[in-house]
Amino acid sequence: MYPPRALLRAFLALWLVTGLVLLYGSVATALTGLRAHGHVHPHLVILGPVEAVAAVLFLVPRALRWGAAGLLLTIGIAFLVHLTMGQFRGDLLIYGVVAAFVMVHGPLTAEQLKTALGRGES
Repeated sequence: MYPPRALLRAFLALWLVTGLVLLYGSVATALTGLRAHGHVHPHLVILGPVEAVAAVLFLVPRALRWGAAGLLLTIGIAFLVHLTMGQFRGDLLIYGVVAAFVMVHGPLTAEQLKTALGRGES
């Protein structure tokens, strides 16, 4: 017996939305690093693309765990950098917890995906 359809849909939404938001944010980070008030911020130009690759891997079922590990690394670095600047970024903690949860859970099976999308058993 599979988990209820609503639970599978919620997990799928959490996984996909988190991956897409982190992908968008990582591209924005890299662009900010390039356009920051007339000079380049190399740490953002490096961290952004690394996080973007991790986010793409996170969205690919077979590479999800590698992507989650990469996200945990980049999010952890960003969290620590912000902390040293006196900024508490709770959003980064939430992203990290979601990435860890999805990594531990793993991708949905083909049957679970069919159920979540309304094409299988409920």
